[in-house]
Amino acid sequence: MKIRVISVPYDSGHLRARMGAGPDRLLSAGLADRLQSGGHQVRVEECAPPKAALHAEVSTAFALNHVISAQVREAVATRELPLVLAGNCITSVGVLAGLSSEQMRVVWFDAHGDFNTPETTIGGFLDGMALSIATGNCWTQLASRVSGFRAVQEKNVVLVGARDLDPMEAELLAGSAINRVAAGETGDSLDALLQDSAFSGADVYVHVDLDVIDPSEGRVNQFAAEGGLSVQDVESALRVIGTRCRIRAASVTAYDPSYDVDGRICDAALRLIEVIAEVAS
Repeated sequence: MKIRVISVPYDSGHLRARMGAGPDRLLSAGLADRLQSGGHQVRVEECAPPKAALHAEVSTAFALNHVISAQVREAVATRELPLVLAGNCITSVGVLAGLSSEQMRVVWFDAHGDFNTPETTIGGFLDGMALSIATGNCWTQLASRVSGFRAVQEKNVVLVGARDLDPMEAELLAGSAINRVAAGETGDSLDALLQDSAFSGADVYVHVDLDVIDPSEGRVNQFAAEGGLSVQDVESALRVIGTRCRIRAASVTAYDPSYDVDGRICDAALRLIEVIAEVAS
C-alpha cells in the first residue's frame, strides 16, 4: 500500500509545542521505516498555514484545515492512504474535506467527546469542539470555507471510549444521534454496531486521539483520564473496523511527548499505526 503521512505539528496554533511536538517524535522514532518494513511505500509531507495567515488559534486551525484538505485530496487521487499525525483533533475537518464525502462514516476514539460548542464549553478549548464541527454543530461558516467539507451526519459517527465530558457537552451528546461505545464494551458492541447496514462495507475515517488509552498504559498528555482502553483494546477495535469497513483515511492525534517519560505511548502509537496500515491494505 502507498501511504502519505501528513504531519501537522501544531497545538492551538503553536508550532511544535505541547501536543504539536507529537508528530515529530513519532517520525524520529522511525515511523516511516517501520511502515516500509511492512511492505508499504511511504511519503511524508508537513503542513503549515499560509505565511499570510493570521497567527491565532481559530484562524490557524482553519488555515491548516485548508492545507490538510488539499493534501488528503491529492493522496486519494494518487491512491495513497492519507495518514495524518496531528497535535489537535480539529484537523479532522481538513481530512473529511479532502475525502469529499458527506456519506463518510467516522469511528472516533477519544477520552473526550469533543462535542462542545462555544456556548457549552467550560475551558474554551477549540479542540474540544472538533467532533461538533465535523458534524455541523458549530463554527459552520469557517468549516464551510474548507474546500470539499460537508458535515458528517451524526448517525454515521461512532464515538469510542469517551468518558471525560463537560456537563452541557454530555447533554448535547445524549441528545444527538451519535453512536457511543464505552471503554469497557469495545469488543462485541463495536463489532455489532459495524455490522449494521449503515456501516457494514462503508468507507470510514478512523480518528485516534491517543488519550483514549488508559493512563496505566502510559500518559499521553495533560488531558489523560482514567477508565480508558488498553492498547490491546484499541488494536482489536482497529482490526474489527478493518474487517467490517473500508478505511479511507486515519489520524493519530494529541500526543505530547513531554508526558511520555518512559516512551510507552510512542511505542503504542507506532504499533497502532502499523495495524491501521495493515487492516487498510
